[in-house]
Amino acid sequence: MQSTITVVGLGSGDADQLTLGVWRRLQETEHRYVRTDKHPMMRLFAEHGLAYESFDALYEQLDSFPDVYEAIANALIEQAQAKQSLIYAVPGHPMVAERAVQLLRERCPEHGVRLDILGGESFLDQAFTRLGFDPIEGFQLLDAADLKPSLIRTELHTVIGQVYDAFTASDVKLTLMELLPDDYPVTIGHALGVPGEERIVTVPLYELDRTPGYGNLSLIWLPRSTDESLRNRSFERLHEIVSILRGPEGCPWDMEQTHQSIRKNFIEETYEAIEAIDNDDPDGMREEFGDVILQVMLHSQMEEEVGTFTVYDVIQTLNEKLLFRHPHVFGDSAAGDAQEALKNWEQMKAEEKRRKGIDPAAASQLDGIPPDLPALMKAYKLQKKASKVGFDWDQVEPVLDKIAEELDELREAIEAKDADEQANELGDLLFAVVNAARFVHADPEEALARTNMKFKKRFSYIEEQLRISGRTFDQTDLTEMDRFWEEAKRLP
Repeated sequence: MQSTITVVGLGSGDADQLTLGVWRRLQETEHRYVRTDKHPMMRLFAEHGLAYESFDALYEQLDSFPDVYEAIANALIEQAQAKQSLIYAVPGHPMVAERAVQLLRERCPEHGVRLDILGGESFLDQAFTRLGFDPIEGFQLLDAADLKPSLIRTELHTVIGQVYDAFTASDVKLTLMELLPDDYPVTIGHALGVPGEERIVTVPLYELDRTPGYGNLSLIWLPRSTDESLRNRSFERLHEIVSILRGPEGCPWDMEQTHQSIRKNFIEETYEAIEAIDNDDPDGMREEFGDVILQVMLHSQMEEEVGTFTVYDVIQTLNEKLLFRHPHVFGDSAAGDAQEALKNWEQMKAEEKRRKGIDPAAASQLDGIPPDLPALMKAYKLQKKASKVGFDWDQVEPVLDKIAEELDELREAIEAKDADEQANELGDLLFAVVNAARFVHADPEEALARTNMKFKKRFSYIEEQLRISGRTFDQTDLTEMDRFWEEAKRLP
């Protein structure tokens, strides 16, 4: 005779909601197991003298819920093989938020155990009734133990189950606060549908874990919201707006643009974002980063319109690249410091090329540098790549000697009044200076940007001093301006 496990749902807690079929099975079966006896239906067991074994002790013995559910599934299969037939009763419906039941569905066939599942009223039935919302409007059920901000969709009714205690409620609160205002109203439901035990209370989000009463029958409900400020926090809304702007009823200017027509905008917005970073301006960064993202969205939308790819393909490609190139985080490799992490990154980049049919050994060591990079940045990257294969000096002194040599050659070109040669020698001098930047561990673009800002600040001081004295540049001379410049250098 084949061993059998029958899983039944005890419903939400009201004995009147227990199905007749489940009640008969509970009475007829000799071996009864329950996930927990901390459930209102256990009173019915006691009143009718139904013996049972509970798995509550596992919650105390094991470190995590997954370990508990693994142990329950293994124990039930073992007992079924020994006793031929048993019944396993769980709160609510067996197929709603019961991980051990899912494990039984996966493992019973390989152990030759038959699995029967009889439904019961889920806590969701009572949630729909007692909280008063229709799931057809849009609904999601989430697990408090595995809640992430990315799962929250404010345009849907959201029920968060498995809120066993105040600690879990605190974790839920912190997750929700990443998306919602601190005073956002949330509803807590305790023992929904259980006479004498039900309690429903709405509190501001910041008080979620300060409200007593959490237990096995607690949940949190976020009603669906039509608040545009919340909707505007989603990536999906951004994608929708950009597609409308480019659509038939959209903005005439946006509709006319092509990759080439807005190419310069991408560059300009990037530099404006860099300026906000250099100014340490959080408000500016927030706005300018958005403008950079808009450029990505517009270019991606153009490709979506012709069917080549969408912005979601862009995101997928980026995510897969990050996962692949960080084996020390998402794989089996290790990296003890930044240099080892960078080495892993370069190795995975080479592996990507091999998978695309590109032989890294046949490629130039200088490949992969965008041709339109500013010349200073491009020189820096060219030298870094050459350095990786040993084409570099070991010490900084020869680099400084090279700067002096190039400076002398520039002087000679100036004396010869040869414009082309002057430009060539100036380029050689700048290239040598970039080399020195690497040896002092300074990015030349960033170093020059700081000097530009310093020059602008000191020159502004000269302008200010002239304004204070009611004069213009025509009414001063280099000697006075140099004095103001030295004053500006002494300012903090």
